[in-house]
Amino acid sequence: MGQPPKGLEPARLVSSSCSWKKILQCTCSFHGVPTPSVQWWIESHIVGVDSTNDSHRVNSTILAPWNNTTISLTELPKMGTRLLCEGENEYGNYSMSIVLMSIKSYLITQNFISGLFQGLICGAIVTTLLFLCLIPLIVKYVRKKLSNKIEVTETEGSLSDPSVALKPEEPGRAVVMPSSVSWNVREGQDSAI
Repeated sequence: MGQPPKGLEPARLVSSSCSWKKILQCTCSFHGVPTPSVQWWIESHIVGVDSTNDSHRVNSTILAPWNNTTISLTELPKMGTRLLCEGENEYGNYSMSIVLMSIKSYLITQNFISGLFQGLICGAIVTTLLFLCLIPLIVKYVRKKLSNKIEVTETEGSLSDPSVALKPEEPGRAVVMPSSVSWNVREGQDSAI
């Protein structure tokens, strides 16, 4: 095949698309002069133009130099099903392969992701509630530790202060001595050393 004569064009694919609503529809639009003929293939089986089957239907609309054709699949395809859209005229041909993914596998994946997301949210909520319930116990534990530490510090502070002697148990016998002066206390007499 060489260059087509002036005013004639080889078949070329202008656009293609697939959509899923209640049925799967794939469309191919070809342009060429003369108007290309279009055929659909499912796996290795040719599907006739303007044919109807229980599982698929092909419609073709020709407005020269355009040929728009649509295949509609009423049954869910198996994973990896291959469609081939082929347009040709006497000056060239063009084909496009479409590999279909099963909508069932998409829904399973979508359900898995949705369930995973719900699980993460529920786990976060349960963790937060558990933490909020444990806060009073944590606060009580920390306060108890701090109060014990304060009591120990106060007791150690009064024992280790060298400028003040401890008060004796007997009344009337208390003596406070500064650390710079030593006092000798005997019964009945006081003397500074």
